[in-house]
Parts: sequence; structure tokens; C-alpha cells
Amino acid sequence: MASIKFAVDGKSVTVNADPNMPLLYALRNDLEMGNPHFGCGLAQCGVCTVHLDGEPVRSCVMPVSAVAGKKVTTLKGLGTLKKPHPLQAAFVEEQVPQCGYCVNGWIMTAAALLKKNPKANDAQVREALAGLKCRCGTHVSILRAIKRAQQQMA
Repeated sequence: MASIKFAVDGKSVTVNADPNMPLLYALRNDLEMGNPHFGCGLAQCGVCTVHLDGEPVRSCVMPVSAVAGKKVTTLKGLGTLKKPHPLQAAFVEEQVPQCGYCVNGWIMTAAALLKKNPKANDAQVREALAGLKCRCGTHVSILRAIKRAQQQMA
């Protein structure tokens, strides 16, 4: 066991855990957060995506020890109910979620892309989102929401 300090959504936290434990488990179990979700546990679906110092990472395979002293941002940390991130607002406006389970991965990945490249073209957006899964098949709505957010951020 180790005492690992890092920040989550702007708040300093300490987790006492096995250093090899996935960050996802620390967020959900130790910090009792409802997001991100567990999907595949193999970094193949993207449901568990968070930002680590601004970069999207799959928290299901990220050892909690790797985030010591760093900043983790979850979907909750992107925006608030009163002031949602443009992607969060666009996903609602475009009525993207069906079951909603995968939304975390899509928004967190797209947010990182648009922060680096706000004018990403369709091919760049699709490339950044490659590997994310949505079993409901809302891919067209997701792309439409990302375009809407790009327009709002411009």
C-alpha cells in the first residue's frame, strides 16, 4: 500500500492503495465517483477516459501511482450544470445519449482534441475517436454534436 496524492477536478486527494491498482478503481471505489465508467478493462472501449494533465488516458489500465502529483480531470470536471463545457451542451442539444454509458469516453476524447486543434476537420476528428465504442450506434449524432461544439467554441 502507498499514499498517493494527486488532484481530481481541481481538488487535492490522497488515496491509500496498491500502486499498481488502476486509476479507475481509485476514482470509483476510493473516491466514490460515478464517472468514469468501467467498460472493458483493457483500454479498448474508451468508457473510462479521463484527462491526465490535459491528455486523454484510459484509466482502467493507468496505474494510480502514475498520477502522483498530477492533475486528473473527469467528465464532471469539464463543466458544471450552470456552465457546461461546449461538448457537454452539444451532446444534450443533439440528444446524443441513448443509454449514455459511453458518453464519457466520447466527450473526454473530443475535448482533448478540440483543445489542441479547435478547427479539426472530419478526418482528424474520426482519427482521434478511433477505438471508442458505442453499442447504441449514435456515431452520427456524436459527430454532429462535436461539430456543433466546434462552432460554439469558434
